[in-house]
Amino acid sequence: MSKILIIMSAADTWERADGSSYPTGYWAEELAAPHEKFAAAGHAVDFASPGGVLQPLDRHSADPEIAGADCARHVAHAATALRDFGSPLPLDEVDIDEYAAVLLPGGHGPVVDLHQDQDLGRLLIRADDTGKLIGAVCHGPAGLLSAVDAAGDWRFANRRMAAFTDEEEQLFGTAEGAPWLLAARLRERGAKHESGPAYAAHTVRDGNLFTGQNPASSGPLADDMLAALS
Repeated sequence: MSKILIIMSAADTWERADGSSYPTGYWAEELAAPHEKFAAAGHAVDFASPGGVLQPLDRHSADPEIAGADCARHVAHAATALRDFGSPLPLDEVDIDEYAAVLLPGGHGPVVDLHQDQDLGRLLIRADDTGKLIGAVCHGPAGLLSAVDAAGDWRFANRRMAAFTDEEEQLFGTAEGAPWLLAARLRERGAKHESGPAYAAHTVRDGNLFTGQNPASSGPLADDMLAALS
């Protein structure tokens, strides 16, 4: 079986445009659902983050009124998976050639750090060069923005992709005051952003790039990646 790398943000705070701070962390379903499916299929799963920092849970993802009735199971699975693995691997020490696929889950953290992380950008460009599967869900596609080459060109320009939409950000109550909105930024950089109904599962595949729109897309995205791996 293959090895899959889940790359988490290290951010626990999202600084807003008005100077206020919004607590953030990993979104339980976006980490747990893919991890559960990857592990059940027999793949080894590693975790990595900038500096090897273990990001906290986004407490919104543990609220059933926000994250759905199944959120307690996702919270428990994510906590167990992270505890069993131990400290995440520091991104600058990762050899991406050891992995068949990489996945970027969300929470708002990726719009804080991963979107401009040079180590992540280097890994993603190498992964794309070698045809590895690259997955990102919800705010995870912000990490794709880091993949800028020496000439200043964005590796994923003109690629089809899904991501948390501007509409969903507005419905969640975090659009006003956001320094920037993910879907809008992806479009500005040249992505062919595609969206489905708000908060409904929606995934997009463009070659080796697999993306999902929101937390509900996490499981289907993992299924898409597993089908490609097999």
